[in-house]
Amino acid sequence: MKIRDLKIAGVGMPENEDSLSKGITTGSPVVAYLHSPREKIWGILRELSVAGAFVRGIDLNTFDDWTQTIVRGERNIGLTHVFFPMWRVERISLDATIDDIPSMADQFLARVGLSIDEYLDS
Repeated sequence: MKIRDLKIAGVGMPENEDSLSKGITTGSPVVAYLHSPREKIWGILRELSVAGAFVRGIDLNTFDDWTQTIVRGERNIGLTHVFFPMWRVERISLDATIDDIPSMADQFLARVGLSIDEYLDS
């Protein structure tokens, strides 16, 4: 059984109404909080099921270095496709701008000049 249009309400929701109505869906930028070992992964949610989550992402601690290598035109590791079994998933949060704090996706756009979708499609 797949979880298709999982809707999460409350903190972390984007400001625009279109994104608000969608919630966390396939293709949404997310932060996955994992345990055993403890990790935070930022990326694009590819699939969410009872078995786990497929994310195309990168460790949150390397996000700044990764965007800097893209801006400088250097080779970089890019986002990897990873499956996390549900027993490791503590929570998945929608990457969203809150008040004056930009989302990671918005920070990527500001630094690189492309949305994450445009970058991944190029």
